[in-house]
Amino acid sequence: MSFFALAAYVTLDAARALAGTGEADRSPTGIVLAALSLAVMPFLSAAQRRAGRELGSAGAVADSKQTLLCTYLSAVLLAGLVLNAILGWSWADPIAALVIAGIAVKEGRNARQGKGCCATPVAAAPKTVATDGCGCRPGCSCCA
Repeated sequence: MSFFALAAYVTLDAARALAGTGEADRSPTGIVLAALSLAVMPFLSAAQRRAGRELGSAGAVADSKQTLLCTYLSAVLLAGLVLNAILGWSWADPIAALVIAGIAVKEGRNARQGKGCCATPVAAAPKTVATDGCGCRPGCSCCA
């Protein structure tokens, strides 16, 4: 549900900005924070996914997907902030926000359908079940 709440909030805020009610300011601090987040989040997501699989926790694996979403969000946010700062495109930030909302809805749907939440520990996987290079069962996207 948090993905859908995020999408709704971001969409409303972006629509307000595009309607001219609020304009995005240049944010050097935002650029630095988005760049740092983009550098750190993929590693954090991979560590969460690995720990979730080892513990057999579907919740931890799902949380790793949310952290991975944060990576995508950081990339889109960084693009919007940089375009606004360099070219003065104040509309770039709310457009980036709408991309973020779309990604959040997609991930929310996937989470509701249980996609990408394989959490069977590698050690506990039956010997008869084939696994790929990272220990996931066929059809599982937890390594992606």
